[in-house]
Amino acid sequence: MSTTSYTCQCGATLRYKQDLRKEPGTVSTTWKCRQCLTPVPGMTAEKLKHQHPS
Repeated sequence: MSTTSYTCQCGATLRYKQDLRKEPGTVSTTWKCRQCLTPVPGMTAEKLKHQHPS
């Protein structure tokens, strides 16, 4: 399985769940960049949240 990465608008490279911040919503959860709080696309966030650095 290949690893997924996402480059945020602030320039941060998101690779792991630790790079995301969970924002609970009324209907669904929104995932945001931990550094700048820009929303991350849902499909990308779902892939990243299952990746661990170890």
